[in-house]
Amino acid sequence: QVQLVESGGGVVQAGGSLRLSCAASGRTITWSAMGWFRQAPGKEREFVATSSWRGATHYIDYVDSVKGRFTISRDNAKRTLYLQMDSLRPEDPAVYYCGACWDCTGRVSMRPDDFSSWGQGTQVTVSS
Repeated sequence: QVQLVESGGGVVQAGGSLRLSCAASGRTITWSAMGWFRQAPGKEREFVATSSWRGATHYIDYVDSVKGRFTISRDNAKRTLYLQMDSLRPEDPAVYYCGACWDCTGRVSMRPDDFSSWGQGTQVTVSS
């Protein structure tokens, strides 16, 4: 059974940093598209960052609002996805989810509907 477990959320002051982790079990993530999404109260789940494959080329992208502040990375040997979040802003608080698109080998997706496995989410709160 495939399972994704996020950790690393918490409360941080504006301008601070957090590092989220997403550990996968039951399946290797090496060639899968992995992504971070977030959902604030009353809003739809939105794309934050992706670590995917465009053909055989590793591809990374971010939503514009986090470019230059967030960094997505993965350790395939540890089956773990990371999201380093720096310079956190008052608009960043949400529940952050990691997702896996097992059918996305060789293609990029930023659509939540393409991701079939999700973690339980980790809360990120930014105090001003």
